[in-house]
Amino acid sequence: MKNIALVIIFFSSVIFCQSRDTSFTLYNTALKVIKQYPYAKLVLPKLPKGVHEKKDIVYTCYGNRNMHLDLYSPEKKNKLCPAVLLIHGGGWRSGDKEMEIPRAQFLASKGYIAATVEYRLSIEALYPAALIDLKAAICWLKANSGLYNIDSNKIALYGCSSGGQLAALLGISNENYPDNDFQLPNPPSTITNHSSFVQAVIDIDGVLDMTDPNESGKDTVPSKPSSAKYWLGYTFHDKPEIWKEASALNYANNKSAPICFINSSIPRFHAGRDELISKLKNLGIYSEVHLIHNTPHTFWLFHPWFDLASRYVINYLDKMFKLNKK
Repeated sequence: MKNIALVIIFFSSVIFCQSRDTSFTLYNTALKVIKQYPYAKLVLPKLPKGVHEKKDIVYTCYGNRNMHLDLYSPEKKNKLCPAVLLIHGGGWRSGDKEMEIPRAQFLASKGYIAATVEYRLSIEALYPAALIDLKAAICWLKANSGLYNIDSNKIALYGCSSGGQLAALLGISNENYPDNDFQLPNPPSTITNHSSFVQAVIDIDGVLDMTDPNESGKDTVPSKPSSAKYWLGYTFHDKPEIWKEASALNYANNKSAPICFINSSIPRFHAGRDELISKLKNLGIYSEVHLIHNTPHTFWLFHPWFDLASRYVINYLDKMFKLNKK
């Protein structure tokens, strides 16, 4: 059954990504992980009872290019719910919003509005396009809070790998980022009338310091640029200031959102974490760290680690938003 599921995922990924970079798909990731961890099982989407799904909602557009998100929400809507925007990984170049559906379904089953979001990857548009898209998605959630019973004062960002880097950069800067304009040709007033300020961040293996040698030192062969170079447009050697600008570590301020780190056992993906925690502590801003030992980088997509990560995620969110589940 596992092999059949992987075949289905493979063909789905191929169809979905015909015009995309397919270096990061559920299929090829599963092949790599299961080779090293034979007991690992890919987490597949399964809509829980009592959860409503609404697919491919357009949250903004660029001419004829529509940007989409999928929304998962509790069917019982007798009160406002906190919302979580889920940002997929893939080196800013690959991956898609479908990857985060299982986590979104889980969050919705626990009383949260969860949105898996599409954003422009580097093959389509370079930095800071992804950040502009995600800001627009945050504002869309707030603009449509009445329609979907969202508590616009309780918005969290959740991101994995490069998605974690983006989530942390937006949440730590919290509107103190250098590029604070949407740069849309005709921005809808329903978006620009709202801020992209968020109240919590969950960073799963997203780098906080892009200038760390493990990240910035990978561009040693011109014919094989790193994923960060593809996204930022320059190597660290050619334009170090843009790598610094894209580092959440440099934006700790008194409006930074509290942050939860959930990390694999691979040190490369912890770059800047401890330094940022120290800065936030001096500012009186809450943070917590959970290290899951003996895990691949993409652990959040697989059992047995998915359930453990889910406990960390929901405990943190409930704490931040003071949700009483009793």
